[in-house]
Amino acid sequence: MVVLAFFGIAINYIDRANLGVAATHIQKELGIGDFAMGLALGAFFYTYAFFQLPMGYWVDRFGARLVYTVAVVWWSVFTAATGLARNFASLFGFRLLLGAGEAGGYPSCAKVVSQWFPKQERAFATSIFDSGARVGTALSLPIVAGLIGAFGWRVSFAVTGALGIVWAIFWVLLYRSPRRHPRVSEEELRYIEAGGARTADYDRSRQPQRRANEIRWRDLFRYRTIWGMMIGFFCLNFVIYFFITWFPSYLVKARGFDLLQLGIFGTIPAIVAIPGGWVGGLFSDFLVRRGASLTVARKVCLVGGMLFSSVIALAALVPTAAGALALLSVSYASLTFAAASVWSLPADVAPQAAEGSSVSWVASIGGIQNFASNLAGIASPAVLGAVLGATGSFVGGLITAGVLAIVGALSYLFIVGRVEPLPAERTGSRESARVI
Repeated sequence: MVVLAFFGIAINYIDRANLGVAATHIQKELGIGDFAMGLALGAFFYTYAFFQLPMGYWVDRFGARLVYTVAVVWWSVFTAATGLARNFASLFGFRLLLGAGEAGGYPSCAKVVSQWFPKQERAFATSIFDSGARVGTALSLPIVAGLIGAFGWRVSFAVTGALGIVWAIFWVLLYRSPRRHPRVSEEELRYIEAGGARTADYDRSRQPQRRANEIRWRDLFRYRTIWGMMIGFFCLNFVIYFFITWFPSYLVKARGFDLLQLGIFGTIPAIVAIPGGWVGGLFSDFLVRRGASLTVARKVCLVGGMLFSSVIALAALVPTAAGALALLSVSYASLTFAAASVWSLPADVAPQAAEGSSVSWVASIGGIQNFASNLAGIASPAVLGAVLGATGSFVGGLITAGVLAIVGALSYLFIVGRVEPLPAERTGSRESARVI
């Protein structure tokens, strides 16, 4: 199940990154200027961020099998449709529609892990599907570049769009929740349920009666822990989006890399970041198996990873390119080290729903925190670009990223409360560490 989730996220990132690879070819053919292409590249994030909120709810309400299938087919269709673009307006519109579909990826995967893995295995499983983001980003360059070279940029979008359709077929055929999967034994089901997996399915054939004090979706925003998760993830992604957007320009403009050096050495931080995420997941689960509370196991990785990622600020100050590249690699790996626990938190803290009375809120909480994190996808390149334009240097931007990494660590340490299911009642709670 987690391997399917991994490939889903990898395709998600291939399909969102392919425009960047094909951008120069599209600009030349369609006559699109740099400013307009920048708008087209950023259009994805507007719908991707805001559709996290309904997507999370829909996954909880209708299940990951259905919603993830629809989401992948949707984004695959509009990936392929990008190859039909004739002008800026159609290109911009296709990117908006792509972002709306891709918003279903992470909330669905968080739901899958919450259902299939006990808490002592949850962080490593999370790190596996999350690493699909780094793998997909890395693969997009050779795959899309090769397709463009052989068949042209329009065909490249058709082929990458087809990847998602193929994945959706396998997903529908293979994915079931644990209680409905024919190959899950009673012993395995007891094991994952005893470990805290959220295996209960919402039965859409029933019309449950809502209890007077049962939590609603909008009530999730009353919890202090949810706001701490949103702030922390925003800060984490603010730093990550430097690597996705401005990092190549930094190496060229600030460190004097030529194209060959960029192609060889520029991949190092992303390569280091992949096992960094796996180590973060393994270490968090190791702490749980050794008897540590979820609070300790998750916050050690969250706070430690965010603090270490702040060395991105030092990268702007060291004199050598090798030293800067080493510090940036540490920063990126530290971010992915923390990310495994970031995506474990929704299952860890989601309020327990009464049997048969309502949906759980795992995917909804995942969507809420990912909504906040992807506002950083809009803010980070803009802020870093503004600082670069005003000062002519990356120093201020990298220091800003380092400061926000520390802010994120403090948010996970002090604003996020105990890592345990939040109280399900909408009224009457006095647990100020968890409820506003």
